[in-house]
Amino acid sequence: MHQSTGSLLGAIRRVHAGLSSFGPPSWRTARGKACPLALSARGPACRNWIPGGLPRDEPLRAPAWFLGYPGRAPSVRLRGAEALQKRGLRMGSPRSEDRPVSPSSTCSLGSDDDDEPREATDPRGPPSPVEVSPGKERRFSPSEPGVSLRECGSLGAVLDNFAACPTYPSTKYLRAMWRLAKAMPKEQSTSERQQMYRHPAFSQLCRHVMREARNLPCDNVMYSLHALVKLQIPQNAHLIQTLLRAAQERINECDERSLSVLAATLEVMEPSKNVDALRSGLRILVDQQIWSIERVLSLQTMMRCIGKNAPLSLKKKMEMKMLMELDKFTIHNSQRMFGALAAMDHRSPTLLNKCSERVTGDIESCSFRMMAAILQACRELRYYNLDLFTGIAERVAATYETWKITQFLPFLSVFESFGFRPISLMDLIAEKVTARSEPLSLKTILFLLRVYSSSNHFDERPNQEFLEALSTALDPHLSEISCSDLLKAVYSFCLLRHFPPAPLNRLLQEDVLTELSSSGDENMKNEHRLHVVNTCLELENVSIGKPPAISGKKPPSPVLDNARVEEALQKILVDEGLFLKNVLLPPHDYNIDFAIRMDADRRHVFPVTEADVLTDDSDVQRVALLCVPRSSFCLGTTHPRGILALKMRHIKSLGYHVIVVNNWEVENLKIEDAVTLLKTKIYSAETFPAADVQG
Repeated sequence: MHQSTGSLLGAIRRVHAGLSSFGPPSWRTARGKACPLALSARGPACRNWIPGGLPRDEPLRAPAWFLGYPGRAPSVRLRGAEALQKRGLRMGSPRSEDRPVSPSSTCSLGSDDDDEPREATDPRGPPSPVEVSPGKERRFSPSEPGVSLRECGSLGAVLDNFAACPTYPSTKYLRAMWRLAKAMPKEQSTSERQQMYRHPAFSQLCRHVMREARNLPCDNVMYSLHALVKLQIPQNAHLIQTLLRAAQERINECDERSLSVLAATLEVMEPSKNVDALRSGLRILVDQQIWSIERVLSLQTMMRCIGKNAPLSLKKKMEMKMLMELDKFTIHNSQRMFGALAAMDHRSPTLLNKCSERVTGDIESCSFRMMAAILQACRELRYYNLDLFTGIAERVAATYETWKITQFLPFLSVFESFGFRPISLMDLIAEKVTARSEPLSLKTILFLLRVYSSSNHFDERPNQEFLEALSTALDPHLSEISCSDLLKAVYSFCLLRHFPPAPLNRLLQEDVLTELSSSGDENMKNEHRLHVVNTCLELENVSIGKPPAISGKKPPSPVLDNARVEEALQKILVDEGLFLKNVLLPPHDYNIDFAIRMDADRRHVFPVTEADVLTDDSDVQRVALLCVPRSSFCLGTTHPRGILALKMRHIKSLGYHVIVVNNWEVENLKIEDAVTLLKTKIYSAETFPAADVQG
């Protein structure tokens, strides 16, 4: 009897022990709490959230299980304030198990951000949610410190307010902290965040946010996630991952403002499975609700969030919606439109042109940071608008006295990538550099040399004082400059027709030339630059000795389709023996597209052979036609850029009359108009239109 009773009790104990291992997480972890900022160790809540197999260009359609039942709003279960306070939301002093969290504490902040967070548990058991009926408002504690939160001047003061009288929901504390942090200077904000980690109540606040996450209204979930991400809480922390999962579950309840807040949050978060799932869900909802979204700023925020990988159909919907809302655009909406389109990688010329007109018309209201962002977006979208660039350049030039030289560099860099030459701004910068007494950094010197040489800025108006100032500023760096940077500097000086002796002598040393010839990936570029330097020293009569090893190789010239120009020349000159195609001028290997021999007054055309092209005769004028692409000129002008200007200068020094033909211009003309254009270029003004041809 005793044995059977003992066996029965043992079986009951074993069954009880087995059942306890399968209990909910709150039973298994009742002895200790999970740190809300500790690393996450599980997978994302929704691994296969978005249905696969959809073509990129097809409209997105949400599955029924994602959007809920049609015509039925999802039920929202909220936790009552009294129940939360009974569960321990009022805190006098932190308990021993709720130690403050700091980056150096045992709660590690680094982990795989794709892991699923573990919920924080309370030894007293999980709180029971309270169903809120539609007609009844949820009441808060009369001690809710709503007014005092607005009076807080630091993050620590907000946490002190929470510790003294915590109330539901905790979102308002996070939002108050973020509002304070974003209004602070960068140094103060960094210091305040460090103190926030060390504050005793911060860990308690994080636990309460995690405990409330599943029962918070949808907008509070989004605002909490946004505030924590902006406060730079690590993305792989339990707290962030818990809110990401809550956002996934509640995203279908979002209104326009909540979607906008979620989009602004996801925009700054690193890719992960939870983040990517939320972004995919956001794309689905935006695709379905786009025609009902009213605020332009919300649309722009969503455009930045959906990213470059969004389906083309969704991008076109966003573009169409924006075109419909153009009448509602403020000047700030027009300014932000460039960045929104660039983030989506969608080029809309109509939308960009309209916004450019508004930005240019009110350029004074555009901050310098916004102007730099607009230019960067234009570069990413490959959008060129001469009026917009001119307006920005004039705005910067109008306030140049308050700027440092280094503050101009981002604007000049973007302008250079466009091929745009802001004349007044570059003149003012040259004056500022010339009058500067402090030394320039090597990086600034190389940058200015590259920009001014590539745009051929001093072609009509040489500025020797500016070039002397740059060469003088470069001399102290010659002992530490790399061979590649030294070659770039001398190459730029040669394009500008300035030959400072100190950098040239340093470049012509045998060890420097040897290193340049064996520089691996940069070898071809170095050979081209050495070829330019060598040609300049020979053709421009520079009095400096050079060893034979300096001679480099010229890269092959790009092959252009000059069929239209050739057809027009045949109609003008009738006989093909009156011009030559693709003439190569030794020893410097300059290529001439078409060569013609004429009398000294350029009234008559003579037959030409390859030997005649290379022979200089005082009674004969050799004419070189260079067919060039649009990129060889500065944007919106016929001002030749650096390489073309150098080629024209050197071919002239070889005894040729140089005629530049804009290839794209001839291609867009009728053949009769192309013939007229070339006649005016080839024959002298006194001769045309009575020019004749002699065989």
